[in-house]
Amino acid sequence: MRRTGTRSTPELLKDLRSLRVAVFHPRDNDGEQLIRQLQRIGCQVQAFWPLPGELNEPFDVAFLAVNPETIVLDLPWIKSEDAPIRVAVVNYENPTIVDGMLRLGASAVIATPIRSFGVLSTLILARQLAGDLRQERKRVAKLESKLQSIRKITDAKSVLMNSRKISEEDAYAVIRDQAMVKRVTIEEIATAIVNANEILSMVGVKSS
Repeated sequence: MRRTGTRSTPELLKDLRSLRVAVFHPRDNDGEQLIRQLQRIGCQVQAFWPLPGELNEPFDVAFLAVNPETIVLDLPWIKSEDAPIRVAVVNYENPTIVDGMLRLGASAVIATPIRSFGVLSTLILARQLAGDLRQERKRVAKLESKLQSIRKITDAKSVLMNSRKISEEDAYAVIRDQAMVKRVTIEEIATAIVNANEILSMVGVKSS
């Protein structure tokens, strides 16, 4: 059974010709081989070196050479929400290089010397993993938002229960009815109740 949100291999393959790929690698044999292989796959490829401080156009995927020269750079575009999927290109590994790959947020890694075999698989794997991670982040954000909403409604019910000496069920009914009358969400009414209570509490403290 395929996981929800996971795209099949044909789906990942069919749009390669529309895929915008940036190659951030010295124009040596490995850099040229990587560019040629991506072009054979059908990607729209642009090469850059050295790494630019900012990107003037959007890319779907970026292959980045990870070496002592690049891992010390502070590149704001890599940290942006619309940053391209990153694939690290390495010619050796040690703790510094591994740490650099993690800080770049690489979804996959490919080793040099670059060969024709492996580029396509790495590209597809990086896109799949990045897509899965994006879906998980959305799911977590939605759950966090729902949890925050539940907490706000709970706080609002507590305010009404204490101030009006009513039951939890009646407090929720008050919030729900006000939401219907004002044509807003229950969460908005709950937020207004909690905020008003905080203001009144502050006024009370100052008065005393």
